[in-house]
Amino acid sequence: KRFPTIENLASASTQEVNLLWSGLGFYARAKRLHEGAQYVLARHGGVLPSSVEALQRIPGIGPYTAGAISSIAFGQPAALVDGNVARVFSRLCAINF
Repeated sequence: KRFPTIENLASASTQEVNLLWSGLGFYARAKRLHEGAQYVLARHGGVLPSSVEALQRIPGIGPYTAGAISSIAFGQPAALVDGNVARVFSRLCAINF
């Protein structure tokens, strides 16, 4: 409720973001979330891009998260392969990732 838009989050101070994140742990995630919001505001006018490629350029967003956002939020076809799936296939097919 405190940051209803990307712009609200991007313009908040790091201290405010960390304060609201307190008790959740993983403060590096709060930092990346804040940096990502600032990136989206500066480079995309506060509008989250829909392509996997553009999403992966946002700090804190990797391949799995980019695919999930693109497919769920924007209806784009995107492969979602998490670490467990990659490990199973690498063992079954003798592939190194």
